Order: sequence, then C-alpha cells, then structure tokens
Amino acid sequence: MSENVDLTGASWSKSSYSGNGGQCVEVAFDFQGLMPVRDSKDPQGPALVFPSEAWKSFVSAVRSGEFGDL
Repeated sequence: MSENVDLTGASWSKSSYSGNGGQCVEVAFDFQGLMPVRDSKDPQGPALVFPSEAWKSFVSAVRSGEFGDL
C-alpha cells in the first residue's frame, strides 16, 4: 500500500494460539478496510498494512493448509 496509516492509537491483538516461543504476530482490527500486522517481539518496529480482503484470503489459505505446515 502506498498510503501512510497512523497506527499510534492501534489496539493490537495476539492470537490465542500464540505460545511463549516468541514467534507471534499481532493485528489491529480497528482500521476499516485495512489490517495492520506487526511482529510481537518488536512492537516499536515497523508494521505491514494489508487490505482487509487480502488478509482474509491469506488467513483462509493458511487454515486450509495451502502453505503446508507452518
């Protein structure tokens, strides 16, 4: 995406499937039409911002096993 999104007020959530191994991502659900994603180990680091529909397609593909065992 080419637009800048202000994420300073984002409410970040980590999956309930995340363990304590440090390999987690966090998402912010409070941006209509967008899905910000960041590395939970580096909350002050960069975030990727995807169109919501693209994120939904990615999650669906992961759940269906399209990428193998992750």
